[in-house]
Amino acid sequence: MDVLPGLWEAHAHLMIVGHSDYDHWDKTYPSRFGSEIMPASAHQLLMAGVTSARDLGAPLEESIAIKRAIEDGEIPGPTLYVSGPFIQHEAYPGTEQFRWGVEGPDDARAKVKRLAEAGVDFIKLIDQDQMTMEEVHAVVEEAHAQGLPVVAHSHRPEEIRRGIAAGVDCFEHTGLGTMPEYPPDVIALIASRANTLFWTPTITPLLLYEETRDNPERIDDPAWHLGLAEDTIADVEASLQDLQRLDYYQLMPRRRPTLQRKFSQLRNAGVVLLIGTDSGVPLTFHTDSTWREIDYWVRIFDVPVMEAIQAATYWPAVQMGVADKVGTVSPGKIADIIAVRGDVLTWPSLLQDVDLVMQKGKRVK
Repeated sequence: MDVLPGLWEAHAHLMIVGHSDYDHWDKTYPSRFGSEIMPASAHQLLMAGVTSARDLGAPLEESIAIKRAIEDGEIPGPTLYVSGPFIQHEAYPGTEQFRWGVEGPDDARAKVKRLAEAGVDFIKLIDQDQMTMEEVHAVVEEAHAQGLPVVAHSHRPEEIRRGIAAGVDCFEHTGLGTMPEYPPDVIALIASRANTLFWTPTITPLLLYEETRDNPERIDDPAWHLGLAEDTIADVEASLQDLQRLDYYQLMPRRRPTLQRKFSQLRNAGVVLLIGTDSGVPLTFHTDSTWREIDYWVRIFDVPVMEAIQAATYWPAVQMGVADKVGTVSPGKIADIIAVRGDVLTWPSLLQDVDLVMQKGKRVK
């Protein structure tokens, strides 16, 4: 068996489990986030070999409660690092429970301080191109004053420009829609932060659409049912019928050809890439998202296997400031360890079936 550090999922959403209709989900399930959805998501991640995870956006009370319940051994799940609600210009209608809008720099600082005092581990910033620069600076400066890193979306070029100008620590997604590549000025800004800027490309959802469209039996895998109520399972399954007709996936075929170039640009610019998948978004089940991201990096983007594994173990621990505790199998560190039968450095897809999961020195699988 190959033994390696427990995996990190650097971009998870525990409050969602693959359902394709956000509007329906946001209206129907918030009352079940804390009692069913988030505990189930955490358990599924752990059984997949994920012993640490960043949860990037969920209601504050539930985020802290789940994090502490795992720490206290009350429920199974990876060690969680949570952001609580997104910080943005204005919450999307109906999402105010987990998205907080800001109105001016003072309000931005107050909301970041409120999150910090509640016990979050980092601040999640989105749509910063719709905020004033004063508001963006206020979010980042207050977060850093509270000792918290800032993780920001990178869907649009101006989000990146403003984020880098304000000192964001980590960006998420390859973004830019169907644009073929990052603009030269954006790449220059990214390269100016080489070796100090972290980035989670979240490739998996963009590749899973065509893969599942052509091989829909993946949806029938019962592994993602773990911890979910029967009506929840049926609702998710119903939402994933006839994928080609669903709005969420309409741009996927046009975005897919741009990924190779954008991924290469980020890698060549010298940013530190992390394995994370947007786990929980439509089709992206917590049970199989993380190993797929590793496999895609190696098989499609020609990343050396060891580099991909380090991006799923060591570098996320560095980004979160806990590399002295986890991230490598080293004397004195916490025994977060997984094992699989076979040679992972030759066949990284073996990680889809983790045989042993040890968390904090206790075998949990």
